[in-house]
Amino acid sequence: MFLDNLLLGASNVVMPMNLLAIFGGTALGMFVGSMPGLSATMAIALLVPVTYVMSPATGLCMLASLYMGSMYGGSIAAILICTPGTPSAAATTLDGYPMAQRGEAGRALGISLTASFVGGVISSVVLLTIAPLLGRIAVMFGPVELFGVAVLGMTILASLSQGSTIKGLLSGAIGLILATVGMDSITGIPRFAMGNINLFSGIPFTVALIGLFSIPQALRLIETDEETTKGVVGSVKDKILRPWSELKALSGTFLRSSLIGIFTGIIPGTGGDTACWFAYNEAKRRADDPQAFGTGSSYGVAAPEAANNAVVGGALIPTITLGIPGSSATAVLMGGLMIHGIMPGPTLMTEHADVTYTLLWAVLLSNFVMFLEGVVFTRLCVCVTRVGNRVLAVAVVVLCVIGAFAINNSFFDVTTMLLFGIVGYFMAKVEIPVAPMVVGLILGRMLEVSLRQSLLMSRGSWMIFLRNPICAVLLLLALLSLIQATPAYMRWRASRRAARP
Repeated sequence: MFLDNLLLGASNVVMPMNLLAIFGGTALGMFVGSMPGLSATMAIALLVPVTYVMSPATGLCMLASLYMGSMYGGSIAAILICTPGTPSAAATTLDGYPMAQRGEAGRALGISLTASFVGGVISSVVLLTIAPLLGRIAVMFGPVELFGVAVLGMTILASLSQGSTIKGLLSGAIGLILATVGMDSITGIPRFAMGNINLFSGIPFTVALIGLFSIPQALRLIETDEETTKGVVGSVKDKILRPWSELKALSGTFLRSSLIGIFTGIIPGTGGDTACWFAYNEAKRRADDPQAFGTGSSYGVAAPEAANNAVVGGALIPTITLGIPGSSATAVLMGGLMIHGIMPGPTLMTEHADVTYTLLWAVLLSNFVMFLEGVVFTRLCVCVTRVGNRVLAVAVVVLCVIGAFAINNSFFDVTTMLLFGIVGYFMAKVEIPVAPMVVGLILGRMLEVSLRQSLLMSRGSWMIFLRNPICAVLLLLALLSLIQATPAYMRWRASRRAARP
């Protein structure tokens, strides 16, 4: 039965209309992803009504390929102009943009494209073969387990602190505080909203991210002397297709980050914006020279890009098998299924096998289309950096304003985005890293809600976190991660490396 469904999906996905939808959706996804502020979720939401006139299989092929293409497209702007096109590409800016400034834009883009391809293919194969088995893992993650995930994620703050650990922890603490703004999820009472109804649902994460990363870069472009920077990132002197020797050295990072992305995507409520930081932290922790991260390390580009594309397949596993969206984008994809009268859940892979397995094959095929289109599309995107600094700065600000407004059609979001942009600009001036604040914003709400729900379940007993085996393992991993981030451990590891022949 399983093999019959696989063959049925394979025969459906190669139909001309479905292939056209995959090629078109992937190209559109890369374009949307490369534009700052235009997220995959927003693009999928805009296309869902359009798919109503298509057959269910064709419409879902377009949505899934758009999702995959946009996850890679976000790295293009992150590398070329230090402005992540999507939240999932935020970690890529840390090393991708320094590589581009060194004249290695083609190398950085090539590593990003290859990492996205490898991560997407691995997650697609997992999705296609063992989705029903892995889908059961999502049921095991309740509030207690999510608390362990959030605590483990918070240990990333120490690794993301460039230079001063104190400044990094301060930035993360600010992010945690900002995550408490909005309606209390337990009592329903507004907190720190200052009577503004726009803040009752909290600070929009995507809006804050656009401001923190994009506006400071636009201001720096205006400040920078045009003659000193012209041509540094505006041309690709090296090949985008990287030699096998270089990719072989990165293969371990590709595989490890892909697995991180898959399992992060399976957990409901997480996504590429969480997985990219997990993978970046793990790559830095395992690196022989952790100090190279943040200055243009190829591993710092490969890890987050493999992880965020691997999230696509991982997030679709609970969406298809259990009807639980693994991310905001898959939640919109569920709407695409429902608009055609198909209800996601345990019976989806049997009652609608033709549509489901066509979707699974489309996710796999979109990776190969993404790689082929990416070789051409990426080189064309380099032209954006040949524009003058001041013109490019204005374009970035305009795109940020459009993207912030389009999320909720609200001018309040535009004001919030500009406010975060000013804050990010002055944080850079005093050398306070922005990345820990982003991690605090991402994980803060999850940490608070899971903690309070768990304590309500245990009637105030903190032992619930140690009695739960999954949470206990995650907390142990968090402790080990903290130990490895201490100066004493770093000195010991440096002495061990120095003692090697």
